Amino acid sequence: MIRPAFAAWLSDTNDVTQIFLSAGQIPGLINMAGGLPDPATWPIPDLAELARAAVANHPRDALAYAPIEGLPALRDMIAERFSAPGLGLSRKNVLITTGGMQALDLLGKVLVDDGQVIAAQSPAYLGALDAWKPRRPTYRPMRLEGNDFSPEAALQDAQFAYTVPNFSNPTGRLVDLDQRRALVAAAHATGTWLIEDDPYGTLYYDGIPLPRMLTLAGGAPYDGPVVYLGTLSKELAPGLRVGWVIAAPGMIRALVTAKQGSDMSTPGLSQRIALEAFGSGLTDRVLPATLALYRARRDALCAAMTDHLGDLYDWDTPSGGMFVWATARDANLNTDHLLRVALNHGVCITPSSVFDPEGQNRRAIRINFTLNDEARLTEGVKRLATATRAALD
Repeated sequence: MIRPAFAAWLSDTNDVTQIFLSAGQIPGLINMAGGLPDPATWPIPDLAELARAAVANHPRDALAYAPIEGLPALRDMIAERFSAPGLGLSRKNVLITTGGMQALDLLGKVLVDDGQVIAAQSPAYLGALDAWKPRRPTYRPMRLEGNDFSPEAALQDAQFAYTVPNFSNPTGRLVDLDQRRALVAAAHATGTWLIEDDPYGTLYYDGIPLPRMLTLAGGAPYDGPVVYLGTLSKELAPGLRVGWVIAAPGMIRALVTAKQGSDMSTPGLSQRIALEAFGSGLTDRVLPATLALYRARRDALCAAMTDHLGDLYDWDTPSGGMFVWATARDANLNTDHLLRVALNHGVCITPSSVFDPEGQNRRAIRINFTLNDEARLTEGVKRLATATRAALD
C-alpha cells in the first residue's frame, strides 16, 4: 500500500539525536552531553505537599481545563515578579506555556513563514533550531563577540532575533551590558522582535546578575519589542513543564491563538504548584544550595580539563549556567567523529555541528557539568582526553 509521504522537513535532520538516545543503553557511560539538572536539587517533599494541597484546596484550578492564557493568579504573580522601575507589567503581558520549548514553537508559528529570516545568536540552542525546523527559515548568524558585529544590520528585515544572553546554550557565554543595550536599541530602531530566552538566568555563580533586556526596553504599561521567555525547569523541576512569555499585549494575543491549536492550556496542577512555589518563597529557598552544588561541579570540571585537556582544547570558565564550550586546537578534529569515538570510551559529549544551522562547525564540543558529581566529571574528562587523541590518530 502506498501512503502519503511525511512532511519534507523531517528529512532535514542529523543523526546525532538518535546517537544520544541509543547511548543511554551503554553500561557505565558518563553522559556529559545533555542539559539536565541534578534530581538532588528538587525539593521533593515540598513539591509533594504543594501538589496535595493544590488538588485538595483548588480542585477546579488543578483538575479542570485551565484558561489558554494561564491561571490569572499565576500571570499576575509573574507580572509582579518581573516588573521593575520603568517597566510596568500586568497579566496582559503574560502567557503561561507548557515549558520553555512551547514558547519557542509558538513564536515560530506566529512569526515565520517558509524561508523567512531569523537572526540567531550563533552558535544557537539546538531546541530552538528544532522547534523552527518545520518553518524552514533562513538563518542570519549573530556572532555577538565579533568586533564587526552590528546589531542594527543583524536585526534589519528579520522576523525576529533570537538570543540567550545569560550563559548561552551551548557556549555558556554571558552577553555584557553594553551589548544588551545595543541589541535593545536595535530592536527599537528596526521594529524587529528581540527574543530573550532566559532558562539559566538564576544560575549565576560569580558576579552580580545583569539587567534583563526586557528591563532595559522598559515601558509602563509595557508594549516594547523584547519578548522574554522564562521557565521553572532549571529553577525548580523540569517535569512541571511550566514556562512563560512576557511580551507586548499584541504578541501575547497572537501566541494565545497559536496555543489554542497546540495544547489548549498548560496543566492546571502544574500551574497551581508553580503559583504556590513562588508565593511561599520555595524557589528562593532552594536556590542557594543549587548554586553551591553547581558552582563546585563547574570548578571540578574546569580543573580536570586543565589537567587533562589543556593541550587539546581552548575554553573559558563560564560564570553561570550549565555548560563549558571547548574548541579543539587542532583544526583537523571533527567532533561529529569524536562523538562516536567517545562513546566507545564510555563518555558522551555534544558536537558543535548541531548548534550550527548550516552544520559547518565541527571543531567544538559542549560539556555539561550539572548532572554528574565531581568524581564522575573528572573520570569523564579523562575518558574524553583518551578519545580525543584516538580521534586525532
